[in-house]
Amino acid sequence: MTPLLDTMEQLGRQELEALQIERLRATLRHAYENVRFYRESFDRAGLRPDDCRTLADLGRFPFTAKADLRDHYPFGMFAVPQADVRRIHASSGTTGRPTVVGYTERDLSTWADVVARSIRAAGGRPGHKVHVAYGYGLFTGGLGAHYGAERLGCTVIPASGGMTARQVQLIQDFRPEIIMVTPTYMLTLLDEFERQGIDPRTTSLEIGIFGAEPWTEEMRKEIEQRFAIDAVDIYGLSEVMGPGVAQECVETKDGLHIWEDHFYPEVVDPVTGEVLPDGERGELVFTSLTKEAMPVIRYRTRDLTRLLPGTARVFRRMEKITGRSDDLMIVRGVNLFPTQVEEIVLRTPGLAPHFQLRLTREGRMDALTVRVEARADSSPQVRDAAAGRVAAAVKDSIGLSVQVEIVDPETLERSVGKIKRVVDLRSGPGVHV
Repeated sequence: MTPLLDTMEQLGRQELEALQIERLRATLRHAYENVRFYRESFDRAGLRPDDCRTLADLGRFPFTAKADLRDHYPFGMFAVPQADVRRIHASSGTTGRPTVVGYTERDLSTWADVVARSIRAAGGRPGHKVHVAYGYGLFTGGLGAHYGAERLGCTVIPASGGMTARQVQLIQDFRPEIIMVTPTYMLTLLDEFERQGIDPRTTSLEIGIFGAEPWTEEMRKEIEQRFAIDAVDIYGLSEVMGPGVAQECVETKDGLHIWEDHFYPEVVDPVTGEVLPDGERGELVFTSLTKEAMPVIRYRTRDLTRLLPGTARVFRRMEKITGRSDDLMIVRGVNLFPTQVEEIVLRTPGLAPHFQLRLTREGRMDALTVRVEARADSSPQVRDAAAGRVAAAVKDSIGLSVQVEIVDPETLERSVGKIKRVVDLRSGPGVHV
């Protein structure tokens, strides 16, 4: 498949880097002059915006963390007058104050542009119908996907999240070519199609654009085989823009091309903060290059990946995110990410792709129970065998002994957004999640 490229996607690497340093220097000045946090942060480091003369110089500047945004709740990180802010989004705030982000009119236009570019890279074209099942509201997913699809010239079906049976009916009746949703909710839709006796492979859907949470190659295979679609990854986070920061291209499916004309990536050592060379795995850090209302300088995403050369585009790629530095669980001295368990569950016969990790403490020892839903047609013998296979695979591949409980279908709590994979019931010192 020959990709359709816009003007920026056709830049040479040298041209792109010249544009990046120009936009980076302007962003540093804008942040320093208009956001007290950045002025004080730069001053403490003994730096001024003009000290950034090359892209490598950015590594001398201080990081921004999610705690900094929460400490300046609600509007302390804004760099424009309130009258120039056209929209406000916010995170859920489940672990503290919500993270608030603002957009000027130009920011909203830029956001629509990068999401439109993302949908096109995924195989979407003007005239396609796009079923948006991300949540609408303060969460950036729904409206970000919505305006990007309209910018590309698509017809939007703003289904939002929830009402799963109705979602299936809408897909059957309106016949969209594209769906944008979290991968875990897509699996819930799969289950609902099958519950209604509809073969998911007979739908009109051709492309699934999935984001808002890490997902694995095993999950991609599950979705593509059961739905007969191309499943591609979209990446974004509210603090940097929303969905549309990076996108996997349908013709290669080999990682996400970062839209580097708007977002400058670095990968750093999660412990030391040292900038790592391309190809080494670490924590992803972003600096916005064109945002007006709320520029971010060296924002620590906590997502773990590595940077790779571009393939379908000149822009560099990031490997598919399969974990976060703050998702890491340490159980009896063993490091574990939920996605490692997900890969095992997805390749085990008789199991549905819905699981939960329950951490408890037995005396002074941590204990981990993996609860997994069985497929509806699984016999008791198949379930018992599956439990043994999961326990053995976790022990062999991760080095951790776990209990495995196979539960009935639709027993575990569903989420229309990001699924809660870990329930930590431990208390007291030494708890690591």
